[in-house]
Parts: sequence; structure tokens; C-alpha cells
Amino acid sequence: MKRRLSVSLAILMSALMAAAAPKAGDSAPDFTSTDSSGKTHKLSDFKGKFVVLEWTNSNCPFTKKHYASGNMQNLQKQWTSKGVVWLTVLSSAPGKEGYKTADEENAYVRDKGAAPTAVLMDPSGNLGHLYGAKTTPHMFIIDPTGKLVYNGAIDDRPTTDRDDINGAKNYVAAALSEAMSGKPVSTANTEAYGCSVKYR
Repeated sequence: MKRRLSVSLAILMSALMAAAAPKAGDSAPDFTSTDSSGKTHKLSDFKGKFVVLEWTNSNCPFTKKHYASGNMQNLQKQWTSKGVVWLTVLSSAPGKEGYKTADEENAYVRDKGAAPTAVLMDPSGNLGHLYGAKTTPHMFIIDPTGKLVYNGAIDDRPTTDRDDINGAKNYVAAALSEAMSGKPVSTANTEAYGCSVKYR
């Protein structure tokens, strides 16, 4: 009985998350979160800049595909050099796959040569639930006015094969290129692929 009740609650929570999740065109929900260096960040502090949110889990094979190949790091470096704020978000709960302490996450970032503006530690899952983040990776782009202009997958190749990165359409790069040129984002919502976010 207890097991059936918890399964039902999990299904209900997923449905509520899906219904409440912001879509491209919506105002991006404001948040306050602490990064892996102990610094507090508010989304509203970045008004006037483009912001990328990248959900991560270093144990997920889909995340590994983009970090082992250097693809994610290249994107981070390319766009932060153009003034984009890149926030990697770790929502794995303690005891779940991909959970890391702040020190462990900082060591991972150094080891991989990653270059986000900051890594937001979200073990409670509050930030992940606020955005309806479903997978690792799951990507969101917020424009300088605070509007969400992209929500979805990193690219159009939902596999764990590194070789598939070549020739893939990178939705994040395309959306940033269009939005930063003052054009509407042609593909603004896609289905994110990857491992499920390991919420508590």
C-alpha cells in the first residue's frame, strides 16, 4: 500500500512539474542559489545578459558524451567569451547518482577543463523543479529581458555516442546565435534527452 502511494505521488509530482514548467516565451522564474564556491546568485542579478542553464550529472552517459568529447566545455568557452552567463546546475540529491559535494564538483570542473560562470548546487531539487528540468543535460536560455527563449535538448542526436556530435544540430548554439542577432529563435522548444534528473 505504501509503495503504491509513493508511486502515485511520484506520478502526480511529475505531472504537476510538467504542467508548471516554463516554456519558451514565458518569463523565466527568478531564483536564488548558492554555487560550488559558496557565492549566492540571483537570476535577476543577470538582467541585461543572456543566461544559459545547463542541468548536469557527471555519472550520466549522456552528460559524459558531451564532456568526454569536450563539446560542453567548448560551448561554455565560446559563449561566455561573448558575455553569456553560463550556469551549470547540479540537482542530484544526496545518495543519488551524480550527487557531489561542492569540493567534489569543483575538482570535476577542473579535471574536465569546464568553464561555466558558476556551478549551482541544488541538492534539494528546488531549482530543478522550478524550471521543470527533466534530464541531464537539459538546457534553458534566458534573454536579457528575463524571457525564456529556449527550453530543451542540447542537440538533435539523442544518443550516448560521441561520434554523433559531429553533424548534429546544436540547438543551444543556434538559439543563442539567433537571439543575440535580434532574430526570433526558430526552434525554441524541443524534447530534452538524457538521464532523468536524480531528485530526492
